[in-house]
Amino acid sequence: MSDRPLSPSPEGWESVTTERPVVRWTAITVALVFLALFLLLPLVIVFVEAFRRGAQAYLEAFQEPDAQAAIWLTLTVAAISVPLNVLFGLTASWAIAKFDFKGKSLLITLIDLPFSVSPVVAGLIYVLLFGAQGFFGPFLSAAGFKVIFALPGIVLATVFVTFPFVARELIPLMQEQGTSEEEAALTLGASGWRTFWTVTLPNIRWGLLYGVLLCNARAMGEFGAVSVVSGHIRGLTNTMPLHVEILYNEYNFVAAFAVASLLAGLAIFTLGVKSFLEWRYGDSLSKRVSH
Repeated sequence: MSDRPLSPSPEGWESVTTERPVVRWTAITVALVFLALFLLLPLVIVFVEAFRRGAQAYLEAFQEPDAQAAIWLTLTVAAISVPLNVLFGLTASWAIAKFDFKGKSLLITLIDLPFSVSPVVAGLIYVLLFGAQGFFGPFLSAAGFKVIFALPGIVLATVFVTFPFVARELIPLMQEQGTSEEEAALTLGASGWRTFWTVTLPNIRWGLLYGVLLCNARAMGEFGAVSVVSGHIRGLTNTMPLHVEILYNEYNFVAAFAVASLLAGLAIFTLGVKSFLEWRYGDSLSKRVSH
């Protein structure tokens, strides 16, 4: 038998795990071409079309009362739905990661439900529940409270399609961290509330911020569910995505692309903040999780 060691040398590992240059550059080229055609090119076209008639026409698109109402409504819906999702995400993540209880698997499945249900179907469900002829419709009408074709319905639809984002960022993070630090704080006499603020929250703050960014981006860009429950009332229930659709259908392309560019700009800003967090705090977050 040969006396060669069975364990591979570092050179052997390198040859096994490193592809040939032609394979590596082919894969990189395919990825870059795909991103250029399906992501960068549409994004560039949005801004080119928005400024096709100059900066004056671009700015005039935001001076219309309907556009301003759509922007304000979008920000309002995001300002309401994102904190609600943060509250739900923190509560659900804490319960799932720190405790064992019956129905835990069911709760995790329900959190993932918006990923598998069409937003249009979700909006239709709210219409069937809170519409004029819906299950709760007559009672709400008698009380003078309007849900569908009003702000509450838009908020409900937005909360439904966005509530997995915060929870799905925090659950694996909390599970990896375990409960040892919280148990130590409780042993030293800290209350549950103080333990959360001084131990748990600092450990998950960057994951929480990451989930909030994703949740906010989806809340401002949601179209399907909001389209069903809004009623497309100009100046009242149209968010920015709905306003873009109306402008485009009216062949007002410059204004449509101008509002769309604002949405794209918000998405780019969100992506930039996300990338900065990953670059700035990625190592510290990984170390914290590993410990």
